[in-house]
Amino acid sequence: MADYKKKAAKQKTKKKTVKACPVKVKLLEGTALKNKDKKESKNRCPVWVKIAHLEYEQELKKLQIELMKLQKHMKANGMRILAIFEGRDAAGKGGTIKRITAFLNPRNTKVVALAAPNDKEVTQWYFQRYVPHLPAAGELVLFDRSWYNRAMVEPVMGFCTDEQHKRFLKDVPLFEEMLIKDGIKLFKFYFSVSKDEQSRRFEARKTDPLKQYKLSPVDNLAQKYWDKYSVKKFQMLNESNRTLTPWTIIRSDVKKLARINCIKHILSNVEYPDKLPRKELATDPEIVISGIDEIKHMETHLFQPKVLRG
Repeated sequence: MADYKKKAAKQKTKKKTVKACPVKVKLLEGTALKNKDKKESKNRCPVWVKIAHLEYEQELKKLQIELMKLQKHMKANGMRILAIFEGRDAAGKGGTIKRITAFLNPRNTKVVALAAPNDKEVTQWYFQRYVPHLPAAGELVLFDRSWYNRAMVEPVMGFCTDEQHKRFLKDVPLFEEMLIKDGIKLFKFYFSVSKDEQSRRFEARKTDPLKQYKLSPVDNLAQKYWDKYSVKKFQMLNESNRTLTPWTIIRSDVKKLARINCIKHILSNVEYPDKLPRKELATDPEIVISGIDEIKHMETHLFQPKVLRG
């Protein structure tokens, strides 16, 4: 009995000496999973982590290993993959791209995020400045916004004429068909975020010093012109969703689900050695929507803006 009391008192004293976390900071992705089995010590402090977050980190790591397998196969076979990421501001495009490229060899992986065209580029064929960035053999290229700037941002903000916008919508299916016939594997993702969630993310950018580089004068206009963007999105999908070059819509109000399902969609649509079973790469039908289903949804609710998804 005396030994039991001594042991209990020792444990009680030990609990009192556990340090509180000295700083308030958001853990870097992967930290929780890496440290979940660590033992208690005087140099460690307790951190409560949601089980769902640990499951997300574990799933993401598994998929990133699959991406590395895919890249090895691409390099060996000269495969070319081009992934286009479109969507409203703060839809989660950049975060998804970061997770895809995190562990890939940068020599064979390129992220393209072009600035506004300069005076010379404005006078060129519209697609000309994008062509040099198309993938060579063994390369994966990801466009963080692409030539589809002319489908939504430019016409809404007045950066192109109505004639230029209409010509683009007629030309883009032909341009993309050329890429496919030349052997490029093309993915077109549209990240769909709700108006309320977009507003919340804009507010977060104002207070988080690590996100303030994302702030732009266009942010407030994105909310102001929400309905105009919806109309241009409908036109874009109608004109450019083709059998050879379909759109894939990613519901992105929950960023973690959007990232996981976007990666799964890529992996499930490319063959490579030692691939995970199909079941493990199956996407959530509530998150991944086909372009044609999104068009049908918009046709039904085009005059009900509050019902339309972002």
